[in-house]
Amino acid sequence: MEERVIAEKAEEVIEKIKPYIRRDGGDIRFVKYEEGIVYVEMLGACVGCSLVDTTLTDGVEAILLEEVPGIIGVEAI
Repeated sequence: MEERVIAEKAEEVIEKIKPYIRRDGGDIRFVKYEEGIVYVEMLGACVGCSLVDTTLTDGVEAILLEEVPGIIGVEAI
């Protein structure tokens, strides 16, 4: 799959995840996709939250890996 298509699909999935993160006062923003990695920025209540790593790996990353072929991980910047 083309990198541009993967990036678009990743951004669509992140848009679907946003309402769940916003429920707890946080937010997430797609930054870029590069070489299999989706880079996101965690915002709001997510900044400084002790569970942000769990949200990223068990939530965002797990969903992206399942929904978008070509993604191998998620990194917060």
